[in-house]
Amino acid sequence: MSTTVLYSPDDVRAAGGNVLLIDVRDPKDFAAGHIPGAINMPDIFTYLAETSHEGLHKLQQTFATLFADYGLDGTRTAIVYEDALHTRYGASCRGYWILRYLGYPKVGILDGGLSAWRREGGMLTTDVTTPAGTDFPLRPDASLMATLAEVRAALGSSTIKLLDNRDRVEWLAESSSPYGVDFAPRKGRIPGAVWIEWYDFMKVTDNHAAFRTPDEIRALAATRNLHPDDDIIIYCFKGARAANTYVALASAGFSRLRIYMGSWNEWSRNPALPIEGGLPKAAAPYNGG
Repeated sequence: MSTTVLYSPDDVRAAGGNVLLIDVRDPKDFAAGHIPGAINMPDIFTYLAETSHEGLHKLQQTFATLFADYGLDGTRTAIVYEDALHTRYGASCRGYWILRYLGYPKVGILDGGLSAWRREGGMLTTDVTTPAGTDFPLRPDASLMATLAEVRAALGSSTIKLLDNRDRVEWLAESSSPYGVDFAPRKGRIPGAVWIEWYDFMKVTDNHAAFRTPDEIRALAATRNLHPDDDIIIYCFKGARAANTYVALASAGFSRLRIYMGSWNEWSRNPALPIEGGLPKAAAPYNGG
């Protein structure tokens, strides 16, 4: 398993044909200009997962098929990118995490995304690459995934911590999603979760986003009583922002991280599941600063 997560534009250029670049932007943006040799896979961002047995099987088969069609056979390094790390709700990190979950051995993220590529003089093209299909080496790693049943069982746990990293309006139950106030049937948060907005793990300068240093990330997490040895489940609306936070925390030495891939989209659609709304209670500390 590759240990490198963030690849600079120079790293990508040096790797040459050993890399498959995966562009997760909308098809129209991809068509207007992309990194030479890249393929377009917006499904990485748009797919809404369910974490039942059937839902996980569908997730695995859907993406194993897509990645096989684009030639990922385990020998090439898949590097995922978006415009910048903060512009598409963590889509490149979601692609990275999905590939990790599926057991792909060589996967990374273009550090700074297309913004960094351009800043460092990288060229764009409108040419379309069509790789030869192959067999994808599917080996799901259940240790990275938290299911609805596991999150429900963790409610009130003294050993498992829930981290909500959605936007402020979602955490405060003013909106149900990034796609509209009432996109999901209920507003609120999972009871007992603590909150750190996903943007806070990054620094943004001139629209260029980079993750904070490991020391800064550990200090930020500690304000919510989250520490590197903790068993942490991260959720957002559909697992994209959670994946961005997963990458940030992992870079700071957090080793027991899972993503609840169904996230609020799945949880809110089951009326039998508890939610908390309004201003946070003592069980879910809120930093109003």
